[in-house]
Amino acid sequence: MSTMSRIDVFLDSSALFAGVASSTGAARALLLLAEVDRITITVSEQVITETERALARKLPAALGYYRQALRSTGLRIVQDPSPEENRAHQGIIRHPPDVAIVVAAMRADAGFIATFNRRHFIDDPHVASEAGIPIGTPGDALAWVRRTLTRESG
Repeated sequence: MSTMSRIDVFLDSSALFAGVASSTGAARALLLLAEVDRITITVSEQVITETERALARKLPAALGYYRQALRSTGLRIVQDPSPEENRAHQGIIRHPPDVAIVVAAMRADAGFIATFNRRHFIDDPHVASEAGIPIGTPGDALAWVRRTLTRESG
C-alpha cells in the first residue's frame, strides 16, 4: 500500500466487538482486510477497554481470539483525548461518553468511523458534519473501503 493513501477506519467498541464475536459480517471483513494490510484499523484506548470488558462479560471464550486479532491486524491504538479536548468538543455528540470516541477519531485523522450505535452516531448527521468524518455501520465502512480501493486502483 506504499503508493496509495492510507485507508483508515476507526472502529468503536460495538464494531470491534462484532468483528471479533462473529466469523462473518462486515466488521469481521474489515478486520480481515487489516490483516492483509489493505486498510488500517484504528481504535482508541477507551475502545480497547470497552471491548475487552464487553467480551469478558458476554463472550469470555472470544478473549483469546480478540487478543490475537489485536496483534494480527496491526491495529493502530491512539491515545484517549485529554479532558480538556473532550470539553472543547462537548457539543459534537449528544451522548457525553461518546465525545472521546469522536475526538479520538478526529485526532487520528480516520477516514471513516464504523459503529453499530445508530442512536448516538449514525442517526444524528450533526456528528459526522462536525467531525468531518463519515460515520456509518461496518457495512457502510466496507462499502466506503471498496469505493476508495476502486478509485485508487483505477
